[in-house]
Amino acid sequence: MPVAVPPIAVVFGEAVLETPHDLFIPPDALRVILESFEGPLDLLLYLIRKQNLDVLDIPMARITAQYMEYIDGMRDSRLELAAEYLLMAALLIEIKSRMLLPRPPAELADELEDPRAELVRRLLEYEQIKLAALELDRIPQAERDF
Repeated sequence: MPVAVPPIAVVFGEAVLETPHDLFIPPDALRVILESFEGPLDLLLYLIRKQNLDVLDIPMARITAQYMEYIDGMRDSRLELAAEYLLMAALLIEIKSRMLLPRPPAELADELEDPRAELVRRLLEYEQIKLAALELDRIPQAERDF
């Protein structure tokens, strides 16, 4: 009898069973529970970046409250991971606030960059740094791997 694999996340009631191939989710990742999404914050940002979710539909206050609970549980362990999630939450709040501001007239709008493009750029940089950190962590270090 096949064993049921628990979903990585649930998006609009649909189970996500596999991690996207271009996304790394740490084992102790911050999991957020929202009406439209339940799963790791990394995946939420990935879906926003890929425009599968609208950042305006994300309740930032709930993410902030869940982040604070996460921090309380992480005090004695992986603070660097908690700091990464603080950066992600700050980026989400910045992008959402920009999206809520009035837009300039149409002729000026072409000159201004979509705030989501900045989020995508920053998330791509973050993903590259995270992958580089994983590669560096695989290199043996004196007095760590012996």
